[in-house]
Amino acid sequence: MKFNKNLQNLKNYEAGKPIELVVREYGINEKDVIKLASNENPFGTSEVVSKGIAEISNKAHLYPDDSYFELKDALAKKYNIDVKNILIGQGSDQVIEYCVHAKANENSAILTAGVTFAMYEIYAKQVGAKVIKTTSQTHDLNEFKELYNKHKDEISIIFLCMPNNPLGECISKDEIYDFIATIDKDVMVVVDAAYMDFASYKDTKMQIQPDDLIKNFQNAIFTATFSKSYGLGGMRVGYAIANSSVISELAKLRAPFNITTLSLKAAILALSDESFVSKTIKNNFKEMIKYENFAKEFGLEYINSYTNFITIKFNKENSSQICQNLLKKGIILRDLKSYGLNAIRITIGKSEQNDKVIDELREILK
Repeated sequence: MKFNKNLQNLKNYEAGKPIELVVREYGINEKDVIKLASNENPFGTSEVVSKGIAEISNKAHLYPDDSYFELKDALAKKYNIDVKNILIGQGSDQVIEYCVHAKANENSAILTAGVTFAMYEIYAKQVGAKVIKTTSQTHDLNEFKELYNKHKDEISIIFLCMPNNPLGECISKDEIYDFIATIDKDVMVVVDAAYMDFASYKDTKMQIQPDDLIKNFQNAIFTATFSKSYGLGGMRVGYAIANSSVISELAKLRAPFNITTLSLKAAILALSDESFVSKTIKNNFKEMIKYENFAKEFGLEYINSYTNFITIKFNKENSSQICQNLLKKGIILRDLKSYGLNAIRITIGKSEQNDKVIDELREILK
């Protein structure tokens, strides 16, 4: 059987290892497994959300309101925008996919940082688009400008992951705005803000408000998710915010009922419990200091993170071997060898989880 030629050299996205794999392969009790590989919320899901899902579980056989009006209305109030500026997706990665299918093709290219969210490249290659990356691993806007000017006739989308996954760095709003101002209005600029609430808490200079972004730039799109600080990774809800003319075009790519009845309810309720989000973010940066101190203790480089994870690079030790050794002890971290880095990405967990991980890392490195 012949398949689309664009699939020939396309690699699968490498997701973090599931808890079930560790239980199955190493015989470790599920309650003893520490999973800090997929940037999930260590506190789980808000009680408000859990109760709400349970109360409507008997409606799982019904399709949701496909207009998603209640969720859009809540987001519109949160960001001071119109519901026409919002598109709901199955995670923010789905609306990113819509962006690629709307603007990229075999005759165009996308521009990204050297190391960033892998799905940008995967979606681009699915439609045969060229992928242009900076030589710098992180977001070097000077190099972005150079590459944009060099390939201006090809580039149809620029992806700015702010803060960046899987590295964790971030660039100030003013720098981002200055950069977007130099870009042709027919080039789509996607600001992937999956971790923006973490960055905003750490440094207000990093905060990009979607209403302000789309007011200043007709070609900008702000994407966000409920998977991180809101603790709904398993429910798969994200959204895009852009000018209504852009949203109306992207909406043509959306299949009906692209999130579930339970997911819709969960997202609506999650927006009503900001205290849960605040607790999550405060714990995150308090606990992150432990990993920074660990890295300094062993002379390891780490990236100053504005997210709910930290990336630590290794010198002599092999990151894959470290992750494998920890896996046997029921600790799941994210090896970044697939990104060409001898590094691990660690989601910031609860205090006792972080202490356990650091103790085990010390044993390996001493």
